[in-house]
Amino acid sequence: MIELRGLGKTFRSKSGAHGALKDINLVIDDGDIFGIIGLSGAGKSTLVRCINLLEKPTVGQVFIDGVDVTDFSGRALLDLRARIGMIFQDFSLFSQRTVLQNVLFPLEVRHDSRADAVRRAQELLDLVGLKDMQDRYPAQLSGGQQQRVSIARALANHPDYLLCDEATSALDSVTTISILGLIKQINRELGVTVIVITHAMTVVEAICNKVAVMDDSRIVETGTVASVFSAPQAAITHELLKAVGADA
Repeated sequence: MIELRGLGKTFRSKSGAHGALKDINLVIDDGDIFGIIGLSGAGKSTLVRCINLLEKPTVGQVFIDGVDVTDFSGRALLDLRARIGMIFQDFSLFSQRTVLQNVLFPLEVRHDSRADAVRRAQELLDLVGLKDMQDRYPAQLSGGQQQRVSIARALANHPDYLLCDEATSALDSVTTISILGLIKQINRELGVTVIVITHAMTVVEAICNKVAVMDDSRIVETGTVASVFSAPQAAITHELLKAVGADA
């Protein structure tokens, strides 16, 4: 379980301070596919980066399975991040490494034996449907295939959690459906809790069971997807639903 208590993040620059997150309180239960949705600039990407401490919160606490991890550093932080896989909009693959070598990378960092690492990587490529493409390079793949490699790499360390930061926003609608189906399969078969950052209500509707709506750096509404879609409370939720014709 992930719990965020009173979380805040302020970025400071020469032009002043910007509150990217304000008083975030959120619980994500094991097994959820939890959507976090909002317009650009709402703070959702900063929120997800605070979960694995790629961004350190300015105030508040991050609990993972009941343990306060907010101040983790060194080996403890590395071990935590191994439990939290992450995929990005731009795939973030190494262009000079093959598909197999990309998936191997986190296992090499962990100093797994070569045989065990290759076996694990090939199992994951089979899972994401790219078993026969392990010797290709990212430039030889479609966008959807590159995202599948990214997903396989994110699963290499047997994570408990998978963070998806706008993972389908660079893909066409058909490929998006395919990737969302794969994420649902991973959640169902591997028991990985998934957090989906998106600006699209259609993505939330397709795979999430719960959702938090963000506006102006705050969470303004949470609930099951069914309840939020059928009886939205916040103005921004109405706006997001109208954009897909789902708001009566």
